[in-house]
Amino acid sequence: MQQRGFDIFLDLKFHDIPNTTAHAVAAAADLGVWMVNVHASGGARMMTAAREALLPLGKDAPLLIAVTVLTSMEASDLADLGVTLSPAEHAERLARLTQNCGLDGVVCSAQEAVRFKQEFGTEFKLVTPGIRPQGSDAGDQRRIMTPEQALAAGVDYMVIGRPVTQSADPAQTLKAINASLKRGA
Repeated sequence: MQQRGFDIFLDLKFHDIPNTTAHAVAAAADLGVWMVNVHASGGARMMTAAREALLPLGKDAPLLIAVTVLTSMEASDLADLGVTLSPAEHAERLARLTQNCGLDGVVCSAQEAVRFKQEFGTEFKLVTPGIRPQGSDAGDQRRIMTPEQALAAGVDYMVIGRPVTQSADPAQTLKAINASLKRGA
């Protein structure tokens, strides 16, 4: 895909001890990926180690972002893990930790985008899965938005998976999404 000119987001959600995560992120950077992610729940030491592993690359380093709360999770899922905050509150706590560790942004629900842009600034990147075109099946996603809603909320990058990959005509689905975004812009 890189040879065809595409930027690669390596969405492996690294979550391990700091040393292991740092090595994984460095290996991803060696592959030439454009963006890579870790789990914010791995903590400050893990995220800092990941960021420091990219320092030798300077401006050529990939974007490093952290996953806050998966968009498939709702309050009951967090409660099962002992988290008493709402998904939005927990995501904000993890996003703040991520920013304090010097990462480039977070993976979060588009439902959190407006607040996060206000709270963390416009340079802090928001990558939003759970994007579903109007009429698409939500699948296992719980906290979703349409592409038009996500654009209006200020997200930087939308992750639109199954509505495209499981479409009978993925190219046409992408064209329809692009057209809807141009109308909404």
